[in-house]
Amino acid sequence: MSGGPISVSSRGGVDSGSGGAICRLLAVATFLVSLRSAVSDWVGNQKKAFMSDLLNSKVSAQSLVDVLVERIEAAIVGGDLQPGSKLSEQGLAVSLGVSRGPLREAIRRLEGRKLLERTPNIGVRVARLSLKDLHEVLQIREALEGMACGLAAKKMTDAELKGLADLLEQHQQQKSVQEGTGYYQESKDFDFHFRIVKGSGNERLIQMLCEDLYYLLRVYRYKSSTKPGRAMKALREHKEIVAALIRRDPVAAEQKMRQHVSNARLYVEELLKEEAASDVVAEPVLLKAKPASPGALGKELARKRKSAVR
Repeated sequence: MSGGPISVSSRGGVDSGSGGAICRLLAVATFLVSLRSAVSDWVGNQKKAFMSDLLNSKVSAQSLVDVLVERIEAAIVGGDLQPGSKLSEQGLAVSLGVSRGPLREAIRRLEGRKLLERTPNIGVRVARLSLKDLHEVLQIREALEGMACGLAAKKMTDAELKGLADLLEQHQQQKSVQEGTGYYQESKDFDFHFRIVKGSGNERLIQMLCEDLYYLLRVYRYKSSTKPGRAMKALREHKEIVAALIRRDPVAAEQKMRQHVSNARLYVEELLKEEAASDVVAEPVLLKAKPASPGALGKELARKRKSAVR
């Protein structure tokens, strides 16, 4: 045979050129098999990792009842639903665009938080403290929060203290604080006082201040901040408390907190006396916000779930 490429011989043999092509095809086939195996392994590992994340990551999605509780609680704290005013279950259901089933469950939860009170044959009203009761409760709060703040000065981590300072920066951006019309804090981890009490590490103090008294006192804390000049002053007092905590000075931290709570007590007592003197009567109010359409809360719930995933 000559040295040039030849196809198939008359006797059925395969020349050297065709043999090379077959080798290349076999190599490609082997590579594809290996690639398929590698892809299959990778997909399997990704699936395992995904399932592990599903089982190990915390669930933070909210139910419709959770959203209703947040909405009504904010209306109570913000003054849209005044202390002593009667709740119209039917009116709230229409205003919020929900059925009465989940609304009733939300009302039961708020009764548990002492924000609503149910009287047989009368109905549900927003909880109200007498001036005497409020004075006594705020005196207790002054002593207990002062103690918690002193403990927090020794127990909170540097990261927690930085988070506290960052939280105040967020509060300072509130339009109502800058205009002096109020200082609203969301509940739990978005609440300056809540974080400090948690930072004390004392479970008994946490139970008394973050459970038994927490929700009802939020109403009066916000009310005190609506008095002219109080919002910015309260923010400055918060910053002085954080400065004492960062210095790890438990004595100064306790003193600053006690003074802050005492100031808030004087403001809210003065405000309530003014209301009593002017014969202010709490009328039943639904929500100042525009009534929600039937699907509005569903959309809000979906938005919250999407944010939680992020």
